[in-house]
Amino acid sequence: MVIELTNEELTVQFKEFGGALSSIKDSDGIEYLWQGNPEYWSGQAPVLFPICGSLRNDIGFFKNEDGSFHKGQIPRHGLVRKENFTFEQISENSVSFTITPNENMLENFPYQFELKIIYTLNDNTIRTEYQVTNHEDNKKMPFFIGGHPGFNCPLFDGEQYEDYYLEFEKEETCEVPKAFPETGLLDVQNRTAFLNQQKTIDLDYSLFDYDAITLDDIQSRSVSLRSKKHDKGLTLDFSDFPNLILWSTINKSSFIALEPWSGLSTSLEENDTVEDKRLVSFVNPGETAVKCFDITIL
Repeated sequence: MVIELTNEELTVQFKEFGGALSSIKDSDGIEYLWQGNPEYWSGQAPVLFPICGSLRNDIGFFKNEDGSFHKGQIPRHGLVRKENFTFEQISENSVSFTITPNENMLENFPYQFELKIIYTLNDNTIRTEYQVTNHEDNKKMPFFIGGHPGFNCPLFDGEQYEDYYLEFEKEETCEVPKAFPETGLLDVQNRTAFLNQQKTIDLDYSLFDYDAITLDDIQSRSVSLRSKKHDKGLTLDFSDFPNLILWSTINKSSFIALEPWSGLSTSLEENDTVEDKRLVSFVNPGETAVKCFDITIL
């Protein structure tokens, strides 16, 4: 089954597996979304829930009401990205994908949750809206959520990765935390200078020699992928998310991932209790938390 939203500007496709984007084409037929070449990265735009990044040894502890702890095993980027969602056509320009926990999820993330993802196409913008509902009777639910869209770079044959650059909404000066690719963990207290009064940064594969770049201290809530040779590109607006992750593979793949995350991988000084993690979000019993980001094709 082809799940598609289309208008005069864009044709956008989705898949029930992971409830994720699978294609973004403009009216000229240019594909913007990475198509998942497994030689580099088989993913495209996975949804990260209930964690973003990694827990220490993939283990997290959740506080029970009696003061004890529930131990859960959650792999990198969470429990839903390789599960089938339930699809619903909401309107001509909007679709939704919903998932509730199976037995394995509940064993490792002990909360009756519902995750609904609503995609809406307006002109040349695709909005991704995450709705996280807590169906527990009397306990609040900790969670993290994020997007992981990969975008083709370059967009055309004959171009080079280095023909492209990122442009931030604001001039930025920031440092980035040290990453540990083998575990996925971070050391947020061990930081390296990255941007120095810059609005732009040229793309180069050497940026990713030591894994992803975690921008957890920037003022911008918008970033654009642009070419030095033409006007094609895109903008990611992520005002609901405090972190932006930049990533490509070390074997020089033709994509860049621009990832809005609500939280981060466990840092070395943090403990393993999920409720204690930096930037954790909570949703009360019977309530729904909402976070959105927009992809606009230029």
